[in-house]
Amino acid sequence: MRREPSSLRSARWFGPADLRSFGHRSRAMQMGYAPEEWTGKPVIAILNTWSDLQPCHAHFKHRVDDVKRGILMAGGFPVELPAISVSESFVKPTTMLYRNMLAMETEELLRSHPVDGAVLMGGCDKSTPGLLLGATSMNLPAIYIPAGPMLRGNWQGKVLGSGSDSWKYWDELRAGKITDQDWLGIEGGIARSYGTCMTMGTASTMTAIAEAVGMVLPGGSSIPAADAGHIRLCSESGRRIVDMVWEDLTPQRIQTREAYENAIAVAMAMGCSTNAIIHLIAMARRAGHAIGLDDFERYSRKVPVIGNVRPSGNAYLMEDFFYAGGIRALMNEIREHLHLDCLTVSGQTLGEAIEGAKVYNADVIRPLSNPVYGQGSLAVLKGNLAPSGCVIKPAAMDQRFLKHSGPALVFDDYPSLKSAIDDENLDVTADHVLVLRNAGPQGGPGMPEWGMLPMPKKLLKEGHRDMLRLSDARMSGTSYGACVLHVAPESFIGGPLALLRTGDIVSIDVEARSIRMEVSDEELERRRAAWTPPAPRYERGYGVMFSRHIQQADEGCDFDFLRTEYGAPVPEPAIY
Repeated sequence: MRREPSSLRSARWFGPADLRSFGHRSRAMQMGYAPEEWTGKPVIAILNTWSDLQPCHAHFKHRVDDVKRGILMAGGFPVELPAISVSESFVKPTTMLYRNMLAMETEELLRSHPVDGAVLMGGCDKSTPGLLLGATSMNLPAIYIPAGPMLRGNWQGKVLGSGSDSWKYWDELRAGKITDQDWLGIEGGIARSYGTCMTMGTASTMTAIAEAVGMVLPGGSSIPAADAGHIRLCSESGRRIVDMVWEDLTPQRIQTREAYENAIAVAMAMGCSTNAIIHLIAMARRAGHAIGLDDFERYSRKVPVIGNVRPSGNAYLMEDFFYAGGIRALMNEIREHLHLDCLTVSGQTLGEAIEGAKVYNADVIRPLSNPVYGQGSLAVLKGNLAPSGCVIKPAAMDQRFLKHSGPALVFDDYPSLKSAIDDENLDVTADHVLVLRNAGPQGGPGMPEWGMLPMPKKLLKEGHRDMLRLSDARMSGTSYGACVLHVAPESFIGGPLALLRTGDIVSIDVEARSIRMEVSDEELERRRAAWTPPAPRYERGYGVMFSRHIQQADEGCDFDFLRTEYGAPVPEPAIY
C-alpha cells in the first residue's frame, strides 16, 4: 500500500503552519529551492563518503549527481549529507577504530534531518558495514551503492592484484629476487583507476554481502567502478529509493535472520575476507539476530569456495568476476544453500533477483562440482588459546599448515616484531609459530590489519613463503597465508594469548577446528597470577569511549551501547 504524503517523516519539518516550520521552509528557500520541489515529495538523504583522501570513492564526487538525477526523475527531493570516509589507504592506526563512528554518524544524520529515506554511498572496507549498521538502527528505507572494484593492475605485462601482489612482491624484494626499480614499477601499476581493491578483499567481500542481505540492487556489487554500468546503477538506485519510501520498505523488513544466513553462504562461496565475520556479526545483531561464530562454522562445512578470485583463487580478479556473470551468477550456482524467499531492495525476492543468471566463464565462477576449495572460505578454531574462537582462511594458505605443531616465537608489539624479522640471524625455522599479541580491539588499538605477520627475511632467503602465524589482530582481505586471527578474548585484556611464551608448543588442526598451546592448566594458572594488565591506550577523547565500550571480535566489535537491545528505542527528535 502506497503511503500518503502527509505521513512522510519530512512533513514534520515542512508541513505544519507554525513558526518553526516557517523557519525550515524559509531556510530551504534561502538555498534556492522552491516549495514545489519538496512539498508532498520524499526527501532522500544521500550519505556520500567521498573525500580527497579516499581513492576508493574518488568517483563519488561525480556519481552523487547521477544519484540525484535518479531521485528527481522518480519525484523525490535529494539532499547530500557528507559522512566520514574511513579510507583504508590512509587512516591510521586502522579504519576499524572508526567503523562505529561512521555507524553512529549515519544513524544520527538520518535521525536529526528531515529525511524519509537514504542512499548510502560506500565501498571501501569499513564504509559498507559502518553505513549499514547506522541505517539498520535508524530503520528508514535505505539502499546501498557500492563503489565498485578498480581496474586490473599491470606491470611488465603481468596482471597485478591490489594488496595480494603488494605482499607477494614485497617478500620478493626482501628476498633479493626483484630490484628497487621493479618495486617502483609495481607501485605505479598496481592501482590504475578509482574504485576499491579488485582482489576478493574486504571491500568486495562486504559489498557482495550487502547485496546478499538484500540492500543492493541485483548485480550492483559486481560492477567495476570505471564501467558505465556503475553510472546507471547510481541513477537506478536513486529512482528506486523513492519508491521504497512510498512502499515503506525498511531494513527491518529486508534484513531477516535468513537474509544474514544467505550472506554467510555467499561469503563462504566467494572466498571471502576474514573480516566478513566481524562485520556480519555486528550487522546481524544490529538487526536483532543472534548470528555468531557457530553459524559461520555451520556454513563453512557445507558451502565450498567457487569464486576463483585472488587471494583464495589463483588467477582472476573482480573485473573477471564481473565478466563471468558476477554475484547474481554465483548466487544462482549456490541457490540450494540460499533462502530464496528473502526480500530485497528491488522489491523482488532473492530468488526472483537471481533467476536466469548465467555463468560465462566456469573457471572464474566454478560449479559446485568443481570448487576452488572443498569447504568454505573461513574456518573457526577454538581451544585453550582462543576459548571464544579465532579464524583462519584455509583456501589461501600452504596446505601443509592445516595440521601443525611448532614452537612459538612471541612478540608483544609490532615494532619489536618488525625489527626482529629483518635479522638474518634470528633463531627461527619454518616450523615456528610467529606470534603477535596486544593487537586486538583494545590492544591495537582498534584491531589493526597486522595479522599477516611479515615472513622473517632468513626464511624468505631459504625459499619459504608461508609459515603459521597467530595474532589477536585482523588482516586485510587481500592477504593470504597460514594466519590465525581474531584470537578472543584478546591478550590486552588478559585472554590466554597473554600467557603464551616463546618456546611453548602451539598446535592447530583445521579439520578438527582446534587450537591450543601445549601448556598445563596448572602452569597457565601460575602465569595468570603473575600477569599484569598493560596501561590503557587512551586517556581522553574518542579513544576512551572506544576502549570502554568496544566488544570483542567474536561479538562483532560493536559498541555495547549501540546494541539493539541496549535501552529503550531512541525517539524521533522533538521539534518545537
